[in-house]
Amino acid sequence: MHSQEVRVDPENINPGDRVRVNYNGLLAKSGAHKVYLHQGISRGDSWDNVRDIEMRYEDGRWTAETEVEEADKFNFCFKDCANNWDNNSGYNWSYQIRD
Repeated sequence: MHSQEVRVDPENINPGDRVRVNYNGLLAKSGAHKVYLHQGISRGDSWDNVRDIEMRYEDGRWTAETEVEEADKFNFCFKDCANNWDNNSGYNWSYQIRD
């Protein structure tokens, strides 16, 4: 489930791709001063290589870039500096990584 508030470029992700994630969701609309991309990859159900990337505010949205490793899926959600989360109603965001 992907919303207009979250954009990923490219949407068709290959291992090693540099991916840009743009966010203008709940935390942005609530006036967050800092937003972090909480991201990881998965092979199966568990997240691996989880890390937080501080996003930049530009052109009216929060944005971050990351390189995607070889895995099955690129998973992410968002948090702010007050530890409030936007996790897509518990589903997070997940994009298939092509072989």
